[in-house]
Order: sequence, then C-alpha cells, then structure tokens
Amino acid sequence: MQPESPLNRLWQEYSVVFRDMDDHSLARWLAQTLGQLRGRVWRVSHPLVGAYRLAALVAHDRQIWSKRLASPPADYVEAECCRAPLVPFFTRDVVESGLLCVHCNATAVALEDLPKPVEDKIRAWSEAYEPIHAVAHWEEDRRGTEAQYDQAFERAATDAERILGSVPTEILPELLDLFPAVVWEDQDECLEVGPEDIEP
Repeated sequence: MQPESPLNRLWQEYSVVFRDMDDHSLARWLAQTLGQLRGRVWRVSHPLVGAYRLAALVAHDRQIWSKRLASPPADYVEAECCRAPLVPFFTRDVVESGLLCVHCNATAVALEDLPKPVEDKIRAWSEAYEPIHAVAHWEEDRRGTEAQYDQAFERAATDAERILGSVPTEILPELLDLFPAVVWEDQDECLEVGPEDIEP
C-alpha cells in the first residue's frame, strides 16, 4: 500500500473541523451552505465549494442525508447515487462519466439524461477539448524534439485555458435551468493549467 500523499494529508487536516461536528450541526451547516450555493455556477477551486466538498465527504461517510436531520432548500432534488441533494459537478471527463455528484463522486446524471440540445453542446465541447488534453499524454514517438513538444504543450495549455474558460458562460447556464447550483472543474493538472490561468 502506498503512503498517503501530502495533499491527501492536508485535506484530512482541513476536514477535522467537520469531523468534529455532531451530526445535527453538520447537517445544518450543509443545508445552510446549499442555500448560499443556489443560483450560481461555481468553480471547484472556490473556497466555499472546497469547504462544502470536505463537509460533504464527511457527511457521506456518516450517512447524514439518509438520517434526515436537516432539510435542504426545496429546489434541490435527491441524488439517486447517495440520496444527498443533487449538486452536479462538470468535469472534462463529462462524456465518459456524466455529471458527478459533489457528495460521493459517483455519476449523478448521465449525459444522455440531459435535454438533447444540452447533451449535444456538451459533446461538441468535449470533442474540441479531447485532442488538446491529449497532448499531455503523447507517447515519446509522437513528441518529436524536446523543443517541438514544449511548443505543442504550451499551445495546448493556452487552448485549454480558453476552452475551459468557455464552460461557465457557454454551457453551464443551461444546466442552471435544470439544477439549483452547478460546480465545474476549472483546471487541467496534466497541462499545468490552474484555476488562476482561467479568466472569469
């Protein structure tokens, strides 16, 4: 078994505040925060979303939503995967994995379950993004010289910033017509694109 990564240890440290809460307090905190998230498209890197996801993981482990200790805002429907309020998470793997659940990371909404115009728009976005992301995974025989690959990598990173930046304005507003809040992946670690590289 591999040792836990430093990043995982850090997230474990951050989650202590939620693990120390009793079930009722954690349920109320989650329900109140869902009210704050409602009506917006959120970056996964946003501190409020980060805190919510940490609390949601603790709540999932303790089956908080199954205990019905607090009522989420009425416009959140129950996710079939874990019975938590449905907050879909849009990632670059959306065609393969659908919209994920921020509470349990399972597929919460299959792509084909979305309205056809939305599904088609997401598929078109993914088809444009896939070859850009693939540059980070080129085999040695495709890379050419180091300078050539560096140029291709830089171009791909710049294109990734642009295409990822289009998600909250061109795709996700349509999802907000279906869900009270939506979270999107605002980074591509394979191309060394971080949230700070993506224009709001």
